[in-house]
Amino acid sequence: MNTATRFPPGGEAQFDLIVLGSGAAGFAAAATATRKGLKVLLVEKAAQFGGTSAISGGAVWLYGTDQACAAGVVDSAEAMRRYLHKTIGPGYNAALVDAYIEQGHQALRWLEANTELKYALRPLSPDYYPDEEGATDRGRALEMLEYDGRRLGEHFKDLKMPPAGMLLFGGMMVNRVDIQHFLSFRRSPRALLHCLKLMGRYAVDRISHPRGTRLTTGNALIARLAASAFEHGLSLWLNSCTEELIVENGAVVGAVITREGRRQRVLSRGGVVCATGGFAAAPQAAAQRPETGSEHLSMSPPGNTGDGLRLAQATGAVLGQGLAANFFWAPVSEVTHKNGERERFPHLVTDRAKPGVIAVNAAGERFVNESDSYHHFVQRMFATGSTPCWLVCDAQALNKYGLGLARPKPVDNQALIDAGYLHRADSAEQLAALIGVDPQGLRRTLDTYNRDARDGLDRAFGKGGNSYNRYMGDPEHLPSPCNAPLLKAPWYAVRLHTGDLGSARGLATDGQARVLDASGAPIPGLYAAGNDMNSLMDGTYPGPGITIGPGLTFGWLAACHAAERLAHTPSITLEK
Repeated sequence: MNTATRFPPGGEAQFDLIVLGSGAAGFAAAATATRKGLKVLLVEKAAQFGGTSAISGGAVWLYGTDQACAAGVVDSAEAMRRYLHKTIGPGYNAALVDAYIEQGHQALRWLEANTELKYALRPLSPDYYPDEEGATDRGRALEMLEYDGRRLGEHFKDLKMPPAGMLLFGGMMVNRVDIQHFLSFRRSPRALLHCLKLMGRYAVDRISHPRGTRLTTGNALIARLAASAFEHGLSLWLNSCTEELIVENGAVVGAVITREGRRQRVLSRGGVVCATGGFAAAPQAAAQRPETGSEHLSMSPPGNTGDGLRLAQATGAVLGQGLAANFFWAPVSEVTHKNGERERFPHLVTDRAKPGVIAVNAAGERFVNESDSYHHFVQRMFATGSTPCWLVCDAQALNKYGLGLARPKPVDNQALIDAGYLHRADSAEQLAALIGVDPQGLRRTLDTYNRDARDGLDRAFGKGGNSYNRYMGDPEHLPSPCNAPLLKAPWYAVRLHTGDLGSARGLATDGQARVLDASGAPIPGLYAAGNDMNSLMDGTYPGPGITIGPGLTFGWLAACHAAERLAHTPSITLEK
């Protein structure tokens, strides 16, 4: 860093740190910096804060957390390295992986001690490739504890609300545990009591709020970090667009921001953190996923158009190259409502692995182990030319588990049938004709699958064949959590497209979240975290929470480095 760094004269606003983007990575940086006494500006171009993180599952995947140690989990840093080396492959970046393994649990410990962030260990949550060397069935995945949104005060209205398809009764959030209770309430008094308590709380909330204030998953994650950051003086600018970064003597010292129709130069003594969410919603994203075709559906918010990447590249930053995938894949379905609004649903945990649900292509043939991870599912769509494909189930499975946006019994799904989202027919052959699938092919597939499924098996693709598969199924269904014959009419289908949860390709960084130039040297005052940072997973998906875990870690590291830099560089020492 050039100790002679000077700020341009004038009446510009000044901060100690500017954070671009309000997802988990951005708020981790902002909450850390404010807690360390820095004057922080967080800039979000959308009308609400939270980004993709606010509608995510909110889980993190980390080694050696206090929660895992308290539960007596047996794991090692070397085991995690072996697992990541195997699953990531040629793109394994030892410097980033080491920083993540060594600093991730430290970041979480600090954030939990100094902010309202609170995670709990999942009792069981296998890595996505549980048979690989170094994999574990428990200890690395943590889930967000629920949070009372009323603690956000006036800011609650500005927190991004999940899509309707991820809510119950028009505005009630549920987490993984809640979903299992709702699926079991007819046969479990304990589950019924849990559901009644949730619905009672929600009914009270709706008296004075437009939605439920019991926040879970990613909404709770953002709310917890945001509440802490606001408490310590965070300035949040919504509906604000960052036009360019200000560079002096090779260092990033601020940004030009358009707010309320006015361009404004904003200076930052500690630099800028790029955490704008990547580029998955940008028009140019299609060129970086040529195998997906025109019907690809991204879950990224419309504002995730690569602003952070564009701004950083203008200062000499470089992007990662040759990733295994430029996106984090997931199969996605979409419905067009009567008012023309389009709603998308990512098929992550609720349906594919359940008994009585299979995926078929246009030939009526299965092509994948439906209970494998969502990222792997789409990879199989690519590899077999099964784009798009169909999830198919019988009445028993639909009534028990639902299918995409279609809810289990007793919900009436007729509106989804009328909208052309959920297809229903009295026989498998009629269903095939209705959705444009080969009837004979589908009948052969069902005959083969049903024969094995009666015994709880899937000899063709091994559905339910490993601990992750079984974890994603119905633990109360015997003899297999994942397999049951499809026998009971009517028959149902939902069309799946290739989709993504965000982009993986981003700015090259070092282990301190500093953005690198073409020579591999860090650009002073410029940091990246979240999906603006080139994925340390190289576009692979080893386990749950492999985007938010690194987002929190490197957002924290960026803020820590900026604070340390301010404290030890005489020309930009913080005012006492």
